[in-house]
Amino acid sequence: MENLYIYMLAALAFLAVADLVVGVSNDAVNFLNSAIGSKAVSFKTIMIVASLGVAVGAMTSSGMMEVARKGIFNPGEFMFNEIMVIFMAVMLTDILLLDFFNTLGLPTSTTVSIVFELLGASVAVAIIKIYADNSKSIIDLGNYINNEKAIEIILGILLSVVIAFTVGAIIQYVSRLLLSFRFEEKPDWYSAIFSGFAVTSILYFIIVKGLKNASFMPAYAQDFLSTNPFTFICISFIVFAILSYIAVSAFKAKIYTIIIIIGTFALAVAFAGNDLVNFIGVPIAAYNSYEAWSLSGSEPTNYVMTALGQPVQTQPYLLLIAGLIMVLTLWFSSKAKAVVKTSVDLSRQDEVKERFEPNYLSRNIVRLTIGVNDSINSILPESFKQWSNDQFVKPKVVVKEQDKPAFDLVRAAVNLMVASVLISIATSMKLPLSTTYVTFMVAMGTSLADRAWGSESAVYRVAGVLNVIGGWFFTAFSAFFAAALMAIILYYGGGFALAGLLLLAIILLIRSFLAHRKSSKMMREEDQLEKAESSSTQGVIHESASNIANVIKRGNRIYTSAINGLAVQDLKRLKKNRQQINKLSNEIDDLKDNIFYFIRNLEEPSVAASNFYINILGHLQDMTQSLEYISKASHKHINNNHKKLKFSQVKELKDLDENLEKLFATTQAAFESRSFEQIGAVLQNKGKIFDLVKEKIQKQVERTRSEESSPKNTTLYFSLLLETKDLLTAMMNLLEEYYHSHDSSVKPAKLNSDQEE
Repeated sequence: MENLYIYMLAALAFLAVADLVVGVSNDAVNFLNSAIGSKAVSFKTIMIVASLGVAVGAMTSSGMMEVARKGIFNPGEFMFNEIMVIFMAVMLTDILLLDFFNTLGLPTSTTVSIVFELLGASVAVAIIKIYADNSKSIIDLGNYINNEKAIEIILGILLSVVIAFTVGAIIQYVSRLLLSFRFEEKPDWYSAIFSGFAVTSILYFIIVKGLKNASFMPAYAQDFLSTNPFTFICISFIVFAILSYIAVSAFKAKIYTIIIIIGTFALAVAFAGNDLVNFIGVPIAAYNSYEAWSLSGSEPTNYVMTALGQPVQTQPYLLLIAGLIMVLTLWFSSKAKAVVKTSVDLSRQDEVKERFEPNYLSRNIVRLTIGVNDSINSILPESFKQWSNDQFVKPKVVVKEQDKPAFDLVRAAVNLMVASVLISIATSMKLPLSTTYVTFMVAMGTSLADRAWGSESAVYRVAGVLNVIGGWFFTAFSAFFAAALMAIILYYGGGFALAGLLLLAIILLIRSFLAHRKSSKMMREEDQLEKAESSSTQGVIHESASNIANVIKRGNRIYTSAINGLAVQDLKRLKKNRQQINKLSNEIDDLKDNIFYFIRNLEEPSVAASNFYINILGHLQDMTQSLEYISKASHKHINNNHKKLKFSQVKELKDLDENLEKLFATTQAAFESRSFEQIGAVLQNKGKIFDLVKEKIQKQVERTRSEESSPKNTTLYFSLLLETKDLLTAMMNLLEEYYHSHDSSVKPAKLNSDQEE
């Protein structure tokens, strides 16, 4: 029997390492998004600072480990064997659930996961115990759960979301009123005061609140910080304000960049200090349980786990190992980089392609907010409104789109300051916060206060916030029921269930890793459509050639797949084909969304380039719409189980497809080699391909009159031929646009041609 629990501990150790890797991949967004979004320092510098912060934070998280031992359930109500089932169920569920969210590229809350997994597993085991004892009823369930602490933790997580949004919005609004977007032009003492306030806030809550219970803090330092907090704050503010003033005035230091570096370190410390319990708290609690039981000499079914209710100091070497694993994951996880994008885009100052669709709730929230804003504005003095509007005027800076920061240094500093302070306060109260949602909601609050949610983006940003918060509830329910089910299987299945579930977890993790690597490789290999940056027609012609070749290559593949899938009634191929055309259509929509920025960057005499670019995108969109219709119509026909096409119809479509393939291949080669003169030869033969389509249409007309045929087949066949004709028309219009506009004697001009790419 003892061997089973040793195997369990080994499995929990493995799952703890895997959970650290998966969890950090999910939570890297918490402390990286502000520094990355502001582009204040290089990515390598950000990673080094964050790594140091994670290592320090891991060493300070000992006190939080009590949450896993006694924060959710009453350990004195469970036997050793039951406790091990609960812990095993929690870790198996956690690793699979977090990996599922990461694979989708969605940030979720590791805190919400672990809290509701502990709750679900302990409730399941408690119910099993209650129904096995005739003297107890479901009313006794409250005896097994630490109701007071569990409610405190859950309410803390919920309230922290509202508090984070509100505090972030207020501090950002005040900071922007005082500093404006032209903060670098303000007197040096403005920066010094802001720096003194920011650094003091961060250090006070990190040192006084976060580190005061750390095992490496000397006793005299802990006594001073506990008894003289106000003195520490005042001295710190004065010292840091003076140092900042000297640094700015004498050494011309970039004080806001320094604040962001300090803030990134502080937030990484706060994150690791608060969140490490989510990853290793349960395995350490299981190890403590095993130690207590093995010393007792009792049977596992008879040993009551009251020992978990006692305060236990976690071994520093375990925390150090966990910290090192977190740091290595931060550097080498590709998933960590994928998850960062959501928060950065949702808080971006400029317009960006929105990731979320508006819904009924987001539209009405925006309408209500506009109404409230109008009411407040009506009672504010005109002088104050004029002054505040001036503070929010952004200076015009000419910079390439890809080099633009998502937001400026002031907002990045506020994001880091507020988030690290709130998380440190919770850590001092031994409350596990959802650091994902705290940092996310702080970023949303500051972006709202910074007027980043304009009339063209607000409804999308609100929808994004609602979607991410909705993920909180989805995570909670999923974690609760999945952990409960896992606990029931382990309780009744014993060692066989443990081996099976562990094997399943390993298989799913490996499959997820391979799938993510494959998708990343495909994204790298497949040519993405590129935005034009040239300032002349000839420049756009040469720059867009790769896009045209890309669209024609992918269009050729999509058309052939649709015809082949229809011929052999391959529903899976047709479904995949629809996904491919949707992806291509979305990329062309992205290019059209970029037209505003493209035209804005043009020089005055180069307006002809914009006309050419707009026409090209219009022709590309016409081509994708025809391909989209062909793909959807083919999929719908087979999906509805209609009669398959006749042999003669399939043969004619294949003949047409072969001719189109030759046309597409010739055109693709011309664009890839930039041999635009070859386009003339293609245009000279366009009549032949159109005649071929007309011939196929005429044959079908004759078949319909003379032969008995399916109305659905006839409708589909005519639709395919007519859309093929439209596809060819759009393609020929595109080629003519190139043929008439290209001038080989003119050297293409580039925007910012003096700058090297």
